[in-house]
Amino acid sequence: CLLNCSTVQKNGKGDGFHQPRVRGEDSFEEAPMYVAVLTYMGYGIVILFGYFRDFLRAVGLEKCHQAQEREEQKDFVPLYQDFENFYKRNLYTRVRDNWNRPICSLPGPVFDIMERVSDDYNWTFRLTGRTVENVINMGSYNYLGFAENNVDFLKTVAEETRQYGVGVCSTRQELGNLSIHEKLEQLVAEFLGVESAMAFGMGFATNSMNIPALVGKGCLILSDELNHTSLILGARLSGATIRVFKHNNMQSLEKMLKEAICSGQPRTHRAWKKILIMVEGIYSMEGSLVRLPEILALKKKYKAYLYLDEAHSIGAVGPTGRGVTEHFGVDPNEVDVLMGTFTKSFGAAGGYIVGKKELVDYLRSHSHSAVYATAMSPPVVEQIIRAIKCIMGVDGTTEGWYKKAMALSRAMLKRKIGIVVVGFPATPITEARARFCVSAAHTREMLDKVLQSLDELGDDIKVKFSRHRSSYRPELYDETDFELDS
Repeated sequence: CLLNCSTVQKNGKGDGFHQPRVRGEDSFEEAPMYVAVLTYMGYGIVILFGYFRDFLRAVGLEKCHQAQEREEQKDFVPLYQDFENFYKRNLYTRVRDNWNRPICSLPGPVFDIMERVSDDYNWTFRLTGRTVENVINMGSYNYLGFAENNVDFLKTVAEETRQYGVGVCSTRQELGNLSIHEKLEQLVAEFLGVESAMAFGMGFATNSMNIPALVGKGCLILSDELNHTSLILGARLSGATIRVFKHNNMQSLEKMLKEAICSGQPRTHRAWKKILIMVEGIYSMEGSLVRLPEILALKKKYKAYLYLDEAHSIGAVGPTGRGVTEHFGVDPNEVDVLMGTFTKSFGAAGGYIVGKKELVDYLRSHSHSAVYATAMSPPVVEQIIRAIKCIMGVDGTTEGWYKKAMALSRAMLKRKIGIVVVGFPATPITEARARFCVSAAHTREMLDKVLQSLDELGDDIKVKFSRHRSSYRPELYDETDFELDS
């Protein structure tokens, strides 16, 4: 959380870098072997029942509610593979009530959900007309609480809406380049301590549409195995050769760098045109932090380029919210391509790429997202500007496991706590997880309720598998007065 925005120092200028924070290595305790075995057994049983039910549907003893291909389209390539259809029909449908819940309020520290029920085992839903109110929001990316509807805070956003309207209806290269867009880019560059910045209307497209402009055939991408889908899609669209290294494993990365330098391209053994390392600042599904200093050392040693995605770390990491470069005390200009989004800490939409002026100028004319996409909405731009100014302190304010995972989600909602659960195929079968997103807008009472509920439900649902002992100093958790680091 950023609780003090008044002592911001600029990156990249003089002695404005903060000292690197010392941290331990990321470690994730694996579940015991019996848990993995039972999980696979559970999946096996459900799959067997799925095939049995498919047989009943085929002979007409059970009704199939799923949409099916029409007879005249049977010769077309199917939209989904057979197993994808099977999985959705027999496994996902059983637990689909945990997703796409209709929210009917602001996604702040609490929100309201429209109650819905199913009369056909989750094939369809109907609204009851009731609303579940004041559900504690632990599933939103509203890290700093800027996604709000406070009239006083949103005055500048309203003024920009009156002046520019809500839509531009043109690309930046045609008639959609407004002064407010250039103001945002200058502010982002100043905030991050780099030469130049460019903003885009969609965070996902910032990765998927810009990576193909940076690398292509004859280039090599070394990608962390847990990178986001937008990075993976951008890499595939680029036409470059892709090799995946183990998550945050510097030995794996260096081995691939050595092989790339020594062997060159397949068959011809010519040197690669470019070698691009792609990583994230914070990996959203794991919560792990990139090992940036070590990666920078390897980048320099083997003369590669580095693409750093700070979608989840910008605004929320570092003493003044400038991301993992500030967290580690690294000059952001050492990173060749710095990417981030405005959809999380800034409570808005879109993304950005910052770096050298030559890089940004090149993307302005070669990126599909820059050339063809509609320019950002003016009120969204102003929302980002006001959030960055608040973080910088220049606005005068200081605001600033499969079945078990599904059972946990349902039980938490009954206690008016909304969380995000993720399972196979988005994760390995034995690594389903519940994700909690903490916001500066949450109160201590809200978080205490979440922790207490999680503790109680962990016993009820039997998801406490840790073999670590509880703290032998419980008095550490009874403090009521905390001081911020200077």
